[in-house]
Amino acid sequence: MPVIRKGAEANLLLENFTRVLHPAGGGKVLVKHRISKGYRVKELDKNLRESRTALEAKLLADAKRAGVPTPLIYEVDRTGMKIIMEYVEGERVKTFLEDLNPSERQEVCELIGEQIARLHKFGIVHGDLTTSNMIRTQEGKIYFIDFGLGEYDPSTEARGTDLHLLWRTLQSTHHKVSNESFKAVLNGYKREFGESASEIIQRVKEIKHRGRYIPKEERA
Repeated sequence: MPVIRKGAEANLLLENFTRVLHPAGGGKVLVKHRISKGYRVKELDKNLRESRTALEAKLLADAKRAGVPTPLIYEVDRTGMKIIMEYVEGERVKTFLEDLNPSERQEVCELIGEQIARLHKFGIVHGDLTTSNMIRTQEGKIYFIDFGLGEYDPSTEARGTDLHLLWRTLQSTHHKVSNESFKAVLNGYKREFGESASEIIQRVKEIKHRGRYIPKEERA
């Protein structure tokens, strides 16, 4: 299988549907293989990889139930530590966000904010909200991918941390449009989440101002 991305915890492989699932199928599928870590105790490594594989598959399915586009799960192999899923055709938001005109960028970012709110209302935090983990299809849908660091946590702290990670991504990767983009994300988030979104957004501000995130020149 051709490896299209190697990660710290898993490799992504692009494969033919007919080869890995059923000869009557067509097109491509994505295989996420959670790899073994030699420095871990063997049994612990196996348990961790199995539990994370199962959890990620459940998060992907529940995110879809929450109204967030995610790849379809075709098969979960808990022995081989693999998830076989739909291969989503499209562009990563990272590649085009800065090239959009302001109104288009606002529309995309507000949609992203709405979808984050849907996850959070369902008790899901993504854990790795970056523009690399969002794919826009030709139909204009924004798919969220890679829930490998996700979890179920409805706390204000977890939700705020999730949003804060996206803010940091925008600051580092899309600095020229980071402020307007994050403002649009929060607009969409508030619209979808409702009145209690204000507590979460306040927590994002608090996280920003904690010592480790304050630039050296601003620290006392």
